Amino acid sequence: MTTPPNRRSVRPVQAVRLVARRELNTRLRTRSFLIGTAVILVVLMGYLLLQANLFGQANRATIGLAGQTAAIADQLQAAAGQAGKEVDIRPVSNPDEGRKQVADGDLDALVSGNAADLRVLVKSDLDKQIRAVLNGISQQEVLRAKLLEADQDPNQVLAEVGATQVKVSELEPPNPERGQRLAIGLITIFLLFFGIQTYGAYVAQGVVEEKSSRVVEILLSTVRPWQLMLGKVIGLGLVGLVQLVIIAAAGLAMASATGVLTLSGVATGALLWSVVWYLLGFFLYATVYAGAGSLVSRQEDTQTVIAPVTMTLTIGFIVGFNVMLQSPDGATTKVLSLIPLFSPILMPGRIAAGTAADWEVALSIALTLLAVAALTFVAGKIYQNAVLRTGSRIRILDALRG
Repeated sequence: MTTPPNRRSVRPVQAVRLVARRELNTRLRTRSFLIGTAVILVVLMGYLLLQANLFGQANRATIGLAGQTAAIADQLQAAAGQAGKEVDIRPVSNPDEGRKQVADGDLDALVSGNAADLRVLVKSDLDKQIRAVLNGISQQEVLRAKLLEADQDPNQVLAEVGATQVKVSELEPPNPERGQRLAIGLITIFLLFFGIQTYGAYVAQGVVEEKSSRVVEILLSTVRPWQLMLGKVIGLGLVGLVQLVIIAAAGLAMASATGVLTLSGVATGALLWSVVWYLLGFFLYATVYAGAGSLVSRQEDTQTVIAPVTMTLTIGFIVGFNVMLQSPDGATTKVLSLIPLFSPILMPGRIAAGTAADWEVALSIALTLLAVAALTFVAGKIYQNAVLRTGSRIRILDALRG
C-alpha cells in the first residue's frame, strides 16, 4: 500500500492530539459514560451509608436490666465503655414485656437474675464484648463474696488485682491509622484495576471497530499508524482518568461526610498517587490492548486476543489485593510491587497504606517506565503491521515480521 502524499501534511504532535481529542469528545458525551458514572456513584453512596450504619450499630448495644440487675447499671456502662462499646441501658419491670422487646429487636439483650448469677436472653447471639463485660461483672461479684467470707477487704483486694497489668515492650510504636490506611490502599487497588481493565478493553474494541468498518484506512491516509494508536490510547486514557477522579473525589467527600473515613489527608494523597499510577498502568497495558485488537477484524474475536492481557492484569489485582490484605509490609508484597506488570496495581496501594519506602516508589516508577517503552515499541510494531490486514486472525509472529 503506497503512502498518500498528504499523510505528512499533519505534524506528529498535532495528529496525536486530533485523534486523542476525537476519542475524548466521543466517549465523554456518550450516554453509557454518564449513566455508568452515575450508577457507580449511587452504588458507592449506598455502600458508604450502609458501612456507616453498620459501624455505628456494631459499637452500640441496647440492654434491658430486670429485677436486681438494675444495681449493675453504672458498672455495666463503665466496663462497656472501657471495651469500646456504647451501651444504652433500659430498666425492664415486666420480664414478659422484656422478652417481647428482645424478640422484636428493640433490645439486644435482657439481663435478669442477680450480679453473681446473671442470666441473659438474646434473640440469636450475644455480642462477644458484651458477654465478656457481663462475665467480668459476675466474676467480680463472686470474688467479692468469697473475700468477705475469708475476712478480707474486697475493695482493697480488687484494687490490687486491677492494678496488676502485663508489661508490654514495643519494637515500633503502634500506628492508630493503620486500619484506615490499609482500607484506603485496598480501595485504591480496586479503582485502578477497574479503570485500567475497562478502558484498556475499550482501546482494543475501538481498534477492531475501526478495522472492521474500514474507517482505519481513511484515518491512515492522513496520520501514521503509531500516531493513530498513541492518540487513541491517550484519548481513552483521559476518559478513564476523568471517571476515576470523579469517582475517587466523590467517594472521598462522601466517606468523610458519613464518618467512615477520618484520614482525609491520607486519602487525598492516595488520590494524587492514583492519578500517577493510573497513567503509568494505562500506558503499560493499553498499548498492548491496541496491538492485540489489531490482530482481528471482528468484534466477536476481540475477547480471544485480549484474554491474555486481561488475565495478567486480573492476576495482578487478585494477588495484589490478597498480599496487601494479609501482609502489606511483607517481603512478598514488596517484591511484587516492583514488578512492572504488578506495580500500577500494587504500589499505589502500598503508598496509601504507608508501607512503601521512597526508594521503592522511585525504583518501581523507573522500571514501569522502561516496561512502558518496551511494550509500546512491540505493540506499536504489531499494530502498524496488522491494522490494515483483514480476514482471519493474524498471528503475533507474522505481525512482528510484517
